[in-house]
Amino acid sequence: MFLGHFGLGLATKPLQPRVSLGTFFLATQLADLLWPTLLLLGVERVQIRPGLMAASPLDFEYYPFSHSLLAEVVLGVVLGLAYGLIRRNWREALLVGLLVPSHWLLDLIMHRPDLPLYVGQSPKAGLGLWGNLPATLVLELGSLSAGLWVYLRHTRARNRTGRFALWGMIALLVLVYLGGALGPAPASVAALAWSAQVLWLIVALGYWIDANREPV
Repeated sequence: MFLGHFGLGLATKPLQPRVSLGTFFLATQLADLLWPTLLLLGVERVQIRPGLMAASPLDFEYYPFSHSLLAEVVLGVVLGLAYGLIRRNWREALLVGLLVPSHWLLDLIMHRPDLPLYVGQSPKAGLGLWGNLPATLVLELGSLSAGLWVYLRHTRARNRTGRFALWGMIALLVLVYLGGALGPAPASVAALAWSAQVLWLIVALGYWIDANREPV
């Protein structure tokens, strides 16, 4: 899943309005933020196989450090503790920490059975919605739209930046997603890993946009 993680980040904003949207994006997408760098370092592995699934050509061979359920729970604890120690707000920290393993739960819907539970000889899970392109598009775009609707209902722009930057980010997300889902497969694993670093830009945009908006 791609857009759905950002949709969840947007929709979570009313639960703790003082937490930046960028932090919610960091939490919901932490697994995918780490994964490209682990690919480049050779720690995790993926193969590009066009036609493997209708909505994804990626054959995830080995990625337990970023995408196993146990790893994401541990990452959630680490991020939650770090947030709590820095911000001194443990209710906010709990929510931030819980969002990290939500990534695995949402990915469970999309992936074929390749999501490990833990590092090592783990059973693997996945419901395989990526095999159905129309259903994938409906779920991805629908979840982003629902999250945006919640975010718009509970925040308002302080200035033009808060208004237009938000819509610019949404347009960027949709274009990136549709390019990946409907366009040609990546030329190489390295090209995939480098292009996926754009996720850090989305996190930065989340902080910038949220600084120019306020709770209703």
